[in-house]
Amino acid sequence: MEKPTVALVYQAVQALYHDPDPAGKERASVWLGELQRSMYAWELADQLLQLKQDVESCYFAAQTMKMKIQMSFFELPPETHIALRDSLLSHIQSLKDLSPIIVTQLALAIADLALQMASWKGCVHTLIEKYSNDVSSMTFLIEILTVLPEEVHSRSLRIGANRRTEIIEDLAYYSSTVVTLLMTCVEKSGSNEKMLIKVFRCLGSWFNLGVLDSNFMANNQLLMVLFQVLQRDETSTNLHEAASDCVCSALYAIENVDTHMPLALQLFQGVLTLETAYHMAVAREDLDKVLNYCRIFTELCETFLETTVRSPGQGMGDLRTLELLLICAGHPQYEVVEISFNFWYRLGENLYKTNDPALHGIFRPYIQRLLHGLARHCQLDPDHEGIPEDTDDFGEFRMRVSDLVKDVIFLVGSMECFSQLYSTLKEGNPPWEVTEAVLFIMAAIAKSVDPENNPTLTEVLEQVVLLPETVHIAVRYTSIELVGEMSEVVDRNPRFLGTALVLARLPLEKIAECLSDLCAVQVMALKKLLSQDPRNGKAADPTVWLDRLAVIFRYDDLGWLHTNPIVENGQTHPCQKVIQEIWPVLSETLNTHQADNRIVERCCRCLRFAVRCVGKGSASLLQPLVTQMVSVYQVYPHSCFLYLGSILVDEYGMEEGCRQGLLDMLQALCMPTFQLLEQTNGLRNHPDTVDDLFRLATRFVQRSPITLLSSGIIVHIIQCAIAATTLDHRDANCSVMKFVRDLIHTGVSNDHEDDFELRKQLIGQAMGQHGQQLVTQLMHTCCFCLPPYTLPDVAEVLWEIMVFDRPTFCRWLENALKGLPKETSGGAVTVTHKQLTDFHKQVTSAEECKQVCWAIREFTRLFR
Repeated sequence: MEKPTVALVYQAVQALYHDPDPAGKERASVWLGELQRSMYAWELADQLLQLKQDVESCYFAAQTMKMKIQMSFFELPPETHIALRDSLLSHIQSLKDLSPIIVTQLALAIADLALQMASWKGCVHTLIEKYSNDVSSMTFLIEILTVLPEEVHSRSLRIGANRRTEIIEDLAYYSSTVVTLLMTCVEKSGSNEKMLIKVFRCLGSWFNLGVLDSNFMANNQLLMVLFQVLQRDETSTNLHEAASDCVCSALYAIENVDTHMPLALQLFQGVLTLETAYHMAVAREDLDKVLNYCRIFTELCETFLETTVRSPGQGMGDLRTLELLLICAGHPQYEVVEISFNFWYRLGENLYKTNDPALHGIFRPYIQRLLHGLARHCQLDPDHEGIPEDTDDFGEFRMRVSDLVKDVIFLVGSMECFSQLYSTLKEGNPPWEVTEAVLFIMAAIAKSVDPENNPTLTEVLEQVVLLPETVHIAVRYTSIELVGEMSEVVDRNPRFLGTALVLARLPLEKIAECLSDLCAVQVMALKKLLSQDPRNGKAADPTVWLDRLAVIFRYDDLGWLHTNPIVENGQTHPCQKVIQEIWPVLSETLNTHQADNRIVERCCRCLRFAVRCVGKGSASLLQPLVTQMVSVYQVYPHSCFLYLGSILVDEYGMEEGCRQGLLDMLQALCMPTFQLLEQTNGLRNHPDTVDDLFRLATRFVQRSPITLLSSGIIVHIIQCAIAATTLDHRDANCSVMKFVRDLIHTGVSNDHEDDFELRKQLIGQAMGQHGQQLVTQLMHTCCFCLPPYTLPDVAEVLWEIMVFDRPTFCRWLENALKGLPKETSGGAVTVTHKQLTDFHKQVTSAEECKQVCWAIREFTRLFR
């Protein structure tokens, strides 16, 4: 991009906001995005802010400044930093009255600059000294002081733990000065609502950072102002929300109650005064305020949780805190009670760990009342039609209720609760929506009820089976869910079973015939669809029939087949013949819909269960199936083919006669996969493909490592794996790391197999070729690319490399560490020489993998 003129940039901004043609807007957006990534953006943004032509151009320029400082600060030489700071302060002062969003963007730019600019010492003191006496500057000064603590832990800045510690110490030193400034603002502005909102936001920001002195705050007038605002009925919605946020931040900041006792007491007493205000908000049907109060009550309970469990009913363990939450649970809107769920989870967890029956007895009545309230909240509307949705907001709420009930039911007693719920259905004649909600709660606790000689469970099962045809479909649906949760009871009462499970108990010679009849319905429907002329060029959707076939052959999470007859050595699996019969129609369906990823996925799912069902009995399908998979994948690279390939390798990879064919399949699937992933942003745009590719490669490592390691494709797979370690996608990254870990482990694990020495030799060759690159990439990846939750996987890979060849790994790690940056572009120290050597020693002297993980977790904080 050549340097554009300011006038051209202004025209593009105008087009972005005002061009009536969507294509023109899109072109302007792309061009401006390219400009923001260029070096010219610094100067042009500065010029636009100086011109001050309109809100749109100034907002674009302020946002550009913020983005450049966040993402590209390294582009500026250190000698320009002071000039940039002075320029930004000049801009925010001259633009303070144009628009609040521009002030916020410039405040963020100034805050991000201060955090990265090591030479700007005592920035808070500098700003307060310069602007606190000018009333007109107070709005932007408070905005800067609000966003500054918020940006300290910003992921986009990556200032590192050393600089972060230095900043936090500096902010803590000046925190009392900031609070005093805020109180002065309140006194001067009186009841100015906008200023109060800004003050509360700023105070909350400093509470969140955890740097305010609790003794100083306990006696500060700002706390009293906060609770006065929350107690007043006439407080506006926006001010109420800001005050609520601030109180929640304060409560969160004192979670370690014992070290913040004076402030803890003030907050505890202050929140208890808000019950009357809550009832007033309910009476006025002011849901926003009701939700705010519930957030405050919940945060109060979370903060004093340990105190409440340690000394229930005494001091700050006062059980009125739980009463406040149960009052909220009585509100008709389910969104209110949902706010408190995390507290109830934590309370259940704490009480479970203590395992004190007397203590459990104190809290049992509260949990019983909670469960009553939850059952009521789970009721569908009386005019609801169809089955309960589980993907909308209310469906997700019910799922969370189910999880919560499972976590706290031990306090009430599973059997006692289950029986009570069932008796309410048996003795009364409740409306269908009450019946459905009770069945839903029963389903949540059914698994925790002891099935041994339990007549209530058996009776429930009988009643579900005997439900009349006229019952509401939602009741029937939830009843089936309940049966699913009562699997142990079903096992003990086979007279209640479903079709496929009954089949599995027939004599072998009968199974094939009955299974063929069961599949015939689905197969005939698929054939009929295939014979129909496409409507508007599209064939009819076969997913319903494919899903039903899949269920018949399904291999579930517990490793049990729904169709799982016991087959002894030498006997032909009874499902084998049936699967051979249905293969032609599945093959034709796959061909017809090969461009449709959703339908292809359903076909692959069905085939996956079929292959799992008969195991090696499906060998006759292997050649035609693989041929078709490879053929379609060349044109339509659906990742589900890679996954299906991993199932085939898992089933047949140890069969000598199948290994070469499976390797040919892998190589044929890899070529289009690599082409896809080598495109610009290919890894990021196709995480499912990455995930399934390395599942397939891992299966090969597990089932036939020599076949893979001796092949030419292994080099390309390892190179792809090294590139993919940077991918910030949970499942895909996990699959990549597992492949690398398992690959190296084959050269470590002496499992007394004849081929161990050959495996070790081949792994040695691969590591000699790729080891340094792999270790360097892993260190760069965990410092700059991956979130902390992925670090245990990285640690396991490094551990395997070290176990394989510790002396060589020590050299590789040393070289990798030398390549890491030692300073930020702002002049702050990222990592000291001692921190580097300490980390190297911690890792290379580790005696177990978790020590490597701890070392990496601490070390990578220096770069975040």
